[in-house]
Amino acid sequence: MSDAPPFNIVLVEPEIPPNTGNIARLCAATGTVLHLVEPLGFSIDDRQLKRAGLDYWASVTLRVWQGLDQIWQAFPQGRFFYLSTKACQSYLAADFHAGDFIVFGKETRGLPVDVLAAHPESAFTIPMPAGAVRSLNLSTSAGVVLYEALRRTGQIV
Repeated sequence: MSDAPPFNIVLVEPEIPPNTGNIARLCAATGTVLHLVEPLGFSIDDRQLKRAGLDYWASVTLRVWQGLDQIWQAFPQGRFFYLSTKACQSYLAADFHAGDFIVFGKETRGLPVDVLAAHPESAFTIPMPAGAVRSLNLSTSAGVVLYEALRRTGQIV
């Protein structure tokens, strides 16, 4: 990894422990900070969560927040990218920089509509060219977007 600041994955009200565990493993592999926004649909001590992350939890920088507005206040200069099936522009059009925050909503509902409406220029989607599914699994989506951001910033080749 380079000396660039780490990317940040933000999960807003995640509901499914194995998804969060898989994303924690992704974060450990890439040096990405994982932010969880409460309420969570599980306990951080959940056995399924830890099992999905295997023995990588010690390598994850984890922050837990009571609300998305807490993150915005803590990082007023932060650049936030909001991923949603409700957005129109492809994540491939995003101008990622090291240290950016990549935000995903809960598995069943995605991000709140008011968040997307307040940040339309920063709302992106992963195109589904076959049209056979509404969305990818949360952990798959996080991996797709994070690795593209890392590639674009020269942190992986």
